[in-house]
Amino acid sequence: MDKWSETNMLKSIKNPTNEAYEIKLHAPEITFIGASEQPDFATADILFYPNDKVVELKSLKQYFYQFRETHISYERIINTVYDDLMETYSPKRIRIVMKFNVRGGITSQLTIDSDWGVRGGKEEFKDWL
Repeated sequence: MDKWSETNMLKSIKNPTNEAYEIKLHAPEITFIGASEQPDFATADILFYPNDKVVELKSLKQYFYQFRETHISYERIINTVYDDLMETYSPKRIRIVMKFNVRGGITSQLTIDSDWGVRGGKEEFKDWL
């Protein structure tokens, strides 16, 4: 499989507690080169239930910057981001919703949730139903 990103730029911070809590991250300006070799723009909303590590925000910003010159489809970028965040942070749960700006009169929204059974989840969080 082709490697579309550099996961080693993602850094973590030790989770300061073993108690349950939720982190919501919003990345409002993700840019990349789309399939038609035109610039594309997206936002990402990330719901994160940490285990031992939490996201170091500066590294997440740098991680998203790397896509600026990358030729990648909507479907590939959300799956790449999901795989990289799962590999780096091993959260209890992560849900990513990416919204892509208008291209040819159509907008797109893609979602991945680690809780889904098809993603190996236990389907214990029913908020996505």
